[in-house]
Amino acid sequence: MGPVKNVRAISQEAFDELVKENMDDLGMDPTEALEDAIQTLSLQGVDLSGIVKCVPGEGGVKEHPAMQCLDKLNQLNAGSKDQFTPHDLVQITGLLNNLSELCSDKVESGNAAIVTKNGGVELVCSICSKIPTESQQTLVSCLKTMASLLTDVQSTETFRVSKGPVIVVRILNIDGIQDLDILNSGFAVVAAAATGNEVVKESFMELGVDKLILQVLSGQTKGSLQSLYDAIRVLLMSDDNRVVASQVYGYARRFAKIGIARALVESLHEGLSSPSLVSASIALKAVAVNDEICKSIADAGGIDALLKCVDDSGEQGNKTVARTCCSLLSKLAGSDSNKSAIVEKGGMDRLIKLSARFSDDPAVLQEVMSIISVLCLRSPDNATRAIEAGAAELAIQAMQKFPAAQQMQRSSCLMIRNLVVRNPENRILLLNNGIDKFIRKAKENHESCKDAATDALRDLGLDNYNS
Repeated sequence: MGPVKNVRAISQEAFDELVKENMDDLGMDPTEALEDAIQTLSLQGVDLSGIVKCVPGEGGVKEHPAMQCLDKLNQLNAGSKDQFTPHDLVQITGLLNNLSELCSDKVESGNAAIVTKNGGVELVCSICSKIPTESQQTLVSCLKTMASLLTDVQSTETFRVSKGPVIVVRILNIDGIQDLDILNSGFAVVAAAATGNEVVKESFMELGVDKLILQVLSGQTKGSLQSLYDAIRVLLMSDDNRVVASQVYGYARRFAKIGIARALVESLHEGLSSPSLVSASIALKAVAVNDEICKSIADAGGIDALLKCVDDSGEQGNKTVARTCCSLLSKLAGSDSNKSAIVEKGGMDRLIKLSARFSDDPAVLQEVMSIISVLCLRSPDNATRAIEAGAAELAIQAMQKFPAAQQMQRSSCLMIRNLVVRNPENRILLLNNGIDKFIRKAKENHESCKDAATDALRDLGLDNYNS
C-alpha cells in the first residue's frame, strides 16, 4: 500500500500568527487580515481544513462551539479512569449530541475537520470504550458522533489506530442485536470508516463483521436498517486508490458462502412494501461478483422477486425501484442460465412494458436497455425475442427523444449492436427506421458514445461506420 498523499498543511498557531502579522505589520483591519491570510494560503495550495478561521484575540479557537464541546469531553474523559459515573454519562450524552450536530454538515461548516485535527477521533474512541453496555442512549450518541467525524483517509486511519473497529464490533456484538438505534448508528460507523480504506475493511472482516451482518439480517429486528446495507456495499467496494489489488472480491465470496446473499433476497420477496428494497438490491448487487453467486441468488427466488418488483414499480410509478431492480437484474443476467430464466419468465415483454411506463425518464430507459443488451449478448434467440417485444422501437424513440442523455445514448448503441451482431435480419427493421442517423448524432455529440456508436454502425452492416 502506498502512503497517504501528502498535502501542504499548516498548524492553527501558524495560521493565527499570519493573521496577526497582517494586522500588526501591514496595518490591516481584522476582517481584511483574516481574508488575506485565507486567500494567500489557498493560492499557495495549503490545506486549510481543520483550521478555525477567526481573528486572534476575538474568542479564537477556544470560543469555537465544536472546540468547546471537545474541551469539555476531554475533561470528563481525563477525569475518569476506566468508567464514567451516571452524572458523567448525562453530560457526555449531551455534549456528544451537540458535537454530532455541529459536525454533521461536513461540507459547509468544516467542523468535522476541525474536531478531527484536534484529536476528536481518538477522544471519541476512548470515550466509547468506557461507556457501560447498559447505557444505550450514550452509546448511540457516541457512535453517531464517531460516524460524523470519519470523512477522509486520515480520520479513518486514526480510527483504526485508536482500535475503533474493535470497539464498534464489540458494541454491536454484545449490545446491539435487538436495539435498532445501536445497530443503525454502529453500522453507520462501519460504512464511514471502511469508505476508501482497504486496511479498515480488512480489520472489520478479521473481526467477523460478515457473521454479525448475517446475524442481524436473519434476526427479527423490525424497522429500516439503511446503514447495514450501506456497510455491505462499502465493505465490498474497491475504492482505495492506494491499493494495487483489493481483497473485496474475496469478501463478497465470503458473504455469499455464509448466506448473506440468500438473506438479502428475502428483502426482495417483500417487494415495494419493504422500506429496505432499494438498499437491499444495491447491497445484493455488490455481493453478486461471479457466476456461482448469481445462480445461487436465482435459486433463492431472486429473479422472480425482481421481475415482480419491476412490474410493481411500473404500476406504482416508482422510478428509483425501477432503476435499482433493473440494475441488479443486469448483474444477475451475466450468468447464461439466468439469462434464459429471465427471458422464459417473460422478462423481455415486462422490461419493454416498464420502458413504456417511464418513457419520459432517460435514466430508467438506460437501465432497461442495459439489461436487454446483456440478455442478447451471444444469444441470437434472445435478440429475436427482444425485437419481437419492441426493443427496436424503444431504441429509436429514446435516441430521438433524449439526444443529450449521453449514458442512455451509449446504452442504446450497445443494445443495438447486440440486437444485430448475430441477427442480420434485425438490421433491416432498424435501418428502415433511420437508426443510423441517431447513432451518428450520438457519436458526434458525446465522446463517451464514440466506440459504442462505431461498433453499432459496423454491426448494422454500414461501410462508412468510422466516419
